[in-house]
Amino acid sequence: MALADTLSRVAAELALFAGVGFLLFGLNDLLVDLIFFGRSIWRAIAVYSRFPRAFASDLPRSETAGFIALLVPAWDESSVIASMLRASLKRIDYPNYRIFVGYYHNDPATFAAIASVADERIEPVRIERDGPTTKADCLNRLHDALVAYEAASGRSVKAVVLHDAEDVVHPLELRIFDRLIDRAALIQLPVLPLVDGNSRWVSGHYCDEFAEAHAKELVVREAVGAAVPLAGVGCAIARTALAELAARQQGRPFTGTSMTEDYEVGLRIGALGLKTMFVRLPVRPGERAVVATRGHFPATLGAAVRQKARWLGGIALAGWVSLGWSGGLGERWMRMRDRRGPLAALLLIAAYGAALLWSQIKLGEALGAPIQAELDPALVTLLTINAWLLAWRILMRACFTASAYGVREGLLSIPRLVVGNVIAMLAAARAVSLHIGGGAKRWDKTSHIFPAELAQ
Repeated sequence: MALADTLSRVAAELALFAGVGFLLFGLNDLLVDLIFFGRSIWRAIAVYSRFPRAFASDLPRSETAGFIALLVPAWDESSVIASMLRASLKRIDYPNYRIFVGYYHNDPATFAAIASVADERIEPVRIERDGPTTKADCLNRLHDALVAYEAASGRSVKAVVLHDAEDVVHPLELRIFDRLIDRAALIQLPVLPLVDGNSRWVSGHYCDEFAEAHAKELVVREAVGAAVPLAGVGCAIARTALAELAARQQGRPFTGTSMTEDYEVGLRIGALGLKTMFVRLPVRPGERAVVATRGHFPATLGAAVRQKARWLGGIALAGWVSLGWSGGLGERWMRMRDRRGPLAALLLIAAYGAALLWSQIKLGEALGAPIQAELDPALVTLLTINAWLLAWRILMRACFTASAYGVREGLLSIPRLVVGNVIAMLAAARAVSLHIGGGAKRWDKTSHIFPAELAQ
């Protein structure tokens, strides 16, 4: 009886801790939903009733298209970089661009793959430092090469676009950037992971998260006046804004030691008082597809944990130190949401621990053990409220996933929430461990694949 009482008290305390935390998180998320739907209704009434909706396919081909530079950092990407470059050159519907691809001198396989793509629009950039350094450092070297190219050629870049070596670039992407970059210093397009039939659970959970984040979260960020963080791919930075960042950081626009340099650039540009913009533009009328960057995401548990740990450590831990809490109310609110990952993982551990202990207590009761353990009515009320908030959260995730990927993936997103929770807890533990040890010092990248149908 004494052991049972102790276990029930521990379970109740864990449930209370998790319950209060999830209540605050749930109400926070509910506020985001209310802002999103309120904004959508307002735009339907006040905007789309007077002006026609815009579609990417309607964008005219400009005779004076600005010169756009794509920066593609690469380390150990010999398996995908040639396919990515060939596919991009064939797919991009834009007349005036150049792709700067960074490779390290001690990575000859990647250089050979880049060299196999014979096209004058490809600019290989050799990095003399031993790789891998960090992705941010590689991007800074590409920026140096871009500056040198501008000086030698006399051509001025209008915008700098970031992509990874495994990305599927949308054909209309650069036309959108050329049209809108004069209105904002930074533009982020949606990122939609490709469905991996061999990794429905691990890789699939990225589909769920990005479907919701890049249809709702970034929209709300912009609506409340917060800066739009870059996702590192499918994004454009105005050349003048990048030059201003470089001037403020000894010629290095990207923080060389950062593991989430893309996220930080978005917030730093916003902190300069420059406009940042998230653009979700349908391709053509009557279709669900939007102009977005596609690509395969990690398919194994270990790779997903490493990637999520890098994001979590860079945003929630290192980002807290390097970026602080500046900005208005909307900016501070969004930074708080960005940095709640470690606490969310702790709450998940407490919740699963409470559920496990309580299941053992109830199992003992079912087997006839002399145990009488009941939850406090106040705790029951708290857990009931959280259950309704969780049901709403599951519904939102399923709806946004179904909107992007279809009903089947929307239904699969429900059990994949558990997979995401497990990855989040493991990633938080790894991120905290790395942060305590001084943080990651080099590019902790994952292996990539490129869609076979496009590789041809």
